[in-house]
Amino acid sequence: MKKWVILFVLIVLLGAGGSHYLKESVGDALRIEDGKALETFSRKDGIAIHVTEEQIYEGNLLLVNREHPVHQQGVKSDVVNLSQHEELMQGYGLLDNTIRLSESVAQKFLTMVDAANQDGVNHFLISSGYRDEMEQEQLYQEMGADVALPAGYSEHNLGLSLDIGSSEGQMGQAPEGKWLKENAWKYGFILRYPEDKTAITGIEYEPWHFRYVGLPHSMIMLEKGFALEEYLNYLKEKRYISATIDGEEYEIAYYPVVIRTSIHVPANRDYEISGNNMDGVIVTVNP
Repeated sequence: MKKWVILFVLIVLLGAGGSHYLKESVGDALRIEDGKALETFSRKDGIAIHVTEEQIYEGNLLLVNREHPVHQQGVKSDVVNLSQHEELMQGYGLLDNTIRLSESVAQKFLTMVDAANQDGVNHFLISSGYRDEMEQEQLYQEMGADVALPAGYSEHNLGLSLDIGSSEGQMGQAPEGKWLKENAWKYGFILRYPEDKTAITGIEYEPWHFRYVGLPHSMIMLEKGFALEEYLNYLKEKRYISATIDGEEYEIAYYPVVIRTSIHVPANRDYEISGNNMDGVIVTVNP
């Protein structure tokens, strides 16, 4: 009789362990609130998908700095010469006709510039956008390590960042700079190197350097006063957060990725996956 009891206990324990492992391997997103984990995506409403280590290094939330270089798969595939696309050149000027940028980011910038124009702010210039490694290395040699980053370690090598100027004056004081500081988040852009974050970013204050990360990330970073480094660490700590914009809820989950990882995503909602360029991916579920 005792043998049957022991066998029953072992079956229960093994079954519990197997269930726990299956749950982790499927990767249900977890809501982390006050230290308590609650399931957010049930299996019946979602699907399991596989992500690979390659996906750590691509997407809109990549951290690029002196410690984390650009990987080739992280470079935007839709980089274009802006001067050759008249439809992307409305409401702002270019410092020269060689400036390139991700087409999708340029379209977001165009929407933002149009909104600024509605507020009477309309003297924007783009002074720099995407740079390949050769261009970055040349700038690094000319400007030095105090001003520029070496090739492969600059956000400009991604196609997600641009330097925005104003024909009205320096961006720190110009109406364009003030408008962006207040409104850029609405269009998915962040001021990448704020004045009070130099110890974290390792870069001096650059009121002209804006980076596209997308909503709702830009809003959360503004509200919490995070630089990108801090925000990605925050996501790793919380594992799951949600954000509401104009009554619509976004859900964000971080997953560490090792070789081949399965994660759970909702079947009936749009979502985006971005690597963090370090050790995992972030799933953003849109309204």
